[in-house]
This record gives sequence, C-alpha cells and structure tokens, in this order.
Amino acid sequence: MNEPITQSAKSAHTASRGGKRLSIGWQIVGIVAELLITAAIICGLYVAWLFWWTGVQAEHEQAQTRETTTSTWTQPADDSGTVAIAKAQEGDPPIQPASANEGELVAEVYIPRFGNQWVRNIVQGTSLEQLNKHGMGHYEESQMPGQIGNFAFAGHRAGYGSPLSDINLLQKNDAVIIRTQDYWYVYRYTRHLVVLPTETEVVASNPDAPGSAPTKRMLTMTTCNPRYSTPTHRWIAYAEFAYWAKVSDGVPAELAGDGASGPVNFSSTPKQSAVSQLDSLEPVVQWALIVYAVLFIAAAIVWRWPARRAIREGRRQKPDASIYGTLARLQPGVLPIRIILMALLAVAGTAALFQWVYPWAASTIPVLQQMSNYVAV
Repeated sequence: MNEPITQSAKSAHTASRGGKRLSIGWQIVGIVAELLITAAIICGLYVAWLFWWTGVQAEHEQAQTRETTTSTWTQPADDSGTVAIAKAQEGDPPIQPASANEGELVAEVYIPRFGNQWVRNIVQGTSLEQLNKHGMGHYEESQMPGQIGNFAFAGHRAGYGSPLSDINLLQKNDAVIIRTQDYWYVYRYTRHLVVLPTETEVVASNPDAPGSAPTKRMLTMTTCNPRYSTPTHRWIAYAEFAYWAKVSDGVPAELAGDGASGPVNFSSTPKQSAVSQLDSLEPVVQWALIVYAVLFIAAAIVWRWPARRAIREGRRQKPDASIYGTLARLQPGVLPIRIILMALLAVAGTAALFQWVYPWAASTIPVLQQMSNYVAV
C-alpha cells in the first residue's frame, strides 16, 4: 500500500542523503579555516608577484628600451646565414658611450655562464627605480666600458627579473661581455667578495688600492646577499678586461661557442616572452569582469539558480555556513557554469591584486617595503 510521504519522513530522507548539518561551533571553525586559507593564498600570490610578476614587468621595460634605443645600433656581420666571429682588436679600446643621462641605456651585458640568450640592459644610475625597471644600473661615479678603471654596475638577486640570481655560479675566466652601440668589450671573471653595504670602495676606480690612480681595466658587478632574506651584505664579482672587437665584424667567439648550458646562438634581438608584452593587467581585469557579467546574465536567464531552488523545495538539505560555498551558490547555472564563473572572479581578483594592491602594500607597509625594495614609479 502506497502512503504519502510525511514531512518527518521527507526530512529523514533528506538527512539520509545529505548527512547531518554541523553544529554552529564547527561551522564557525570552518569559516575561520576558510579565512586562513584565503590569507595563505593572498600571501602566496604576493610572493608570486614579487619574484615573478616584477620580473615580467622588468622584461617588458627592457624590451621597450632596446626597441627604442638599439634600432640605430650597428648590427653584427652576417656570414652566409651565420653570424661571423669578430676579430679581437689590438691597442687601447675606444670608450663608448662617453657619458649618459639617468635612465639612458649604457650597454647590454651577456654572460654565457648564465645560459643561452641571457642578456640584460645596463642603464645609467643605481636608484631603485632604475634597478627595478631596467635590469641593471651603472654606478655613475664609475668608469665607462673599456675605460681604464672600474666599470661597475648593480642588479637585483631576487625579484625584478633577478638579473644576478646566479652570480655565485661564475667560475674563473668566465666571459662577461659588454656590448655598446659599435663595440664589444670582453672581460674575464676573476674573483668575488662578500662585504657590508657600507664598504663602497669595492666600486672605486681602483678597488685594490682606493684613492690610487687605476692602472687596469676592470668590471664589477654588485648584488644583494643573502638571496632570499634581508640583504645584510653585498656580493661583489670582479672581472678584468681581455679584448675588444667591432660589432660590425660580428660577435665575440664566446657568444658563438659553448656556454654553461650549450651554444649561445647569438641574437641581436632577444625573444620576449608572451606575458611580458603586457604593460598592465588592467585589461585582464576588465575583460574577465566583462565575460563574467555576460555569462552570469545568460546563465541566470537560462538556468537561474537550480541549487538554491532545490534547497528551497526541500530536495536538498540547507548547507553549512561557508564563505566559498555561499559565493558559489550565488552564481547562476549548472555546476560547470558556476565553476567557470568562479574562475573568472579568481582571475579578475588575482590580476587586481597584482596591478594595484600588492604595489600599494609593497610601497606603503614598512616591513613589506624593506623586504621588496619596491618603489612606485
């Protein structure tokens, strides 16, 4: 005999399908756990912003600088489809450039030990603005490439492209190659020091005898140490001049031979990663929200909110309190559509954090400012 399902039987049936609801105390614990997970995600994304996205932005700035500056530079000679090897020149090298203004491109630096196609810009000045945006900065009081004395420049070891992240991997006699508009200057790595930030004599024209007239051509690279914590010291890498060559003759042999990770395969226009072609994440935020709005309206018209309707009609148990669960239930449509809508919100939120929130925090909150060396420009 079939009997109508009573309300108590219906409730028991629903409970058997969905399980008992958690107590208020456990629901509060769940919400606190979600908040902690959210905080962990935000902190993790901050690390990604600091060590990845700032590097993407630096790559974009360097590509822009090369595009606007090196278009008039001499191109290496091409020998039957391959780049020719430039002959090492005798005598004193020409000095180029003779001078530069703050932020102007002084030279490019190639270090085969750091991998195929490794090239970074060197601009005039060592302010955080120049180091954060352009890769590496030339100490204004130091000499120019090829000049007797000390051609010194600085770069970050972590974040902003980490141009000198692998400085500790350099081995004696490794090539450090400087390229200016018309000339190559090849230096050979000799040694390194770890000093306090106050020991500025390491970039003097004669660092072995500060105050004395220089007698040789040197190159000095400086960066922070240790790499992933508060930089209490500076890592100093020295190199000495080996020879110079004309760009019109080709490229130095060191750029055509085997580096630490294989042939360098020289390219006068280094490839730019796809993501670094973005100069702002604002369009990402805008398009993610536009797509979200269109899909939200369409789903609301076609499906409405089936999950909420099922709860209202008693076919599903009222869910436990949850931040993420509530946000998901506010989305219309079937489950796959709701997942897409949540993903679009996540993309827009992450892009907004990278574009506005993290730069503000890194330039305003003292502890983050000290850790990140970020400056708003």
